Amino acid sequence: MSQAKTGLRYQRLLLKLSGEALMGKNAYGIDMSVCMRLARDIKEVVDAGVKIGVVVGGGNIFRGLAGAAKGMDRATADYMGMLATVMNALAFQNALEQSKVEARVLSAIPMPTVCEAYVRAKALHHFEAGRVVIFAAGTGNPYFTTDTTAALRAIEMGCNALAKATQVDGVYSDDPKRNPAAVRYDRLTHAEVLARDLKVMDGAAIALARDNNLPVIVFSIEETGNILKVLKGEARMTLIEGAG
Repeated sequence: MSQAKTGLRYQRLLLKLSGEALMGKNAYGIDMSVCMRLARDIKEVVDAGVKIGVVVGGGNIFRGLAGAAKGMDRATADYMGMLATVMNALAFQNALEQSKVEARVLSAIPMPTVCEAYVRAKALHHFEAGRVVIFAAGTGNPYFTTDTTAALRAIEMGCNALAKATQVDGVYSDDPKRNPAAVRYDRLTHAEVLARDLKVMDGAAIALARDNNLPVIVFSIEETGNILKVLKGEARMTLIEGAG
């Protein structure tokens, strides 16, 4: 289905949600009212005919780097972080299903009594069937962030773009919450993000997106209905793409 027919810029999207996005105003854990709001936003996108996958972080439950900083072995801490993403993925699947959206959790760490194991062909099958695919447990390897997982899965699924949901409406030259003079960018190239060391995603994720010509969209998840607005080009956002 073409853009002209749908009015949408992208027909296949990978959405990256941080674990913190799921905890709402709480100090930690999962706020199911926030999950339900995000699930309704995704339902709008699915109803518009878009194929969508989701990568969820685990920072609301456990963050590997923080655990390592406190003296834990980094690999062990990262595995614990991956398990946290599975918990978030299951909660979000439940929210989607309550919103009458078919969803599947696929984990890079096999746990057959809990969810399906990640196999690319299986994930593609769910995509084509119109199900929301929630990718859990990162890449299954320590030392890789869920940002890198999102870029990797977006490429594997043939997505047209990777949308990173944040608490601000794009990429800024500095933290806009701490620095009111921070400049917001409408467009950047992958190379500019890396050269300026802009902290939007980790370097490996941006480099992977650059090398595979994958556009990255940074937008605010705080506004209801914003995912569909991103697809229509109506949201305030920063578009990161190749120089050509």
